[in-house]
Amino acid sequence: MPKPTEPSAGHAEQRYERLVAAFLGQPGVSDRGPGWGASSLKVDGRMFAMLSHQRTLVVKLPWARVDALVESGDGVRYDPRRGRPLKEWLELSPASPKRWSKLAAEALEFVRGA
Repeated sequence: MPKPTEPSAGHAEQRYERLVAAFLGQPGVSDRGPGWGASSLKVDGRMFAMLSHQRTLVVKLPWARVDALVESGDGVRYDPRRGRPLKEWLELSPASPKRWSKLAAEALEFVRGA
């Protein structure tokens, strides 16, 4: 079976822009505010998703959900400080078949309910 190819930076940016467009109409959702990433989605001022500098989707999810996605091989714990991965942040592998919009919706609900 052929190995999945990683999307180009341009493809990831286009994919993220479609994600932003889909979420901006929801109550309390804004984009590109100050945050870790140059491109982030927030709800009521709290970040729930971003496009990392490596052009991967990073989402905030419950610890157990992040554990399950890491275990399944769909991503890794996001590690902005190189050596201190964050418990509730998942960096989705570019090769993962998971839909960005579904994970971002989960992240939005998680952060909104926090």
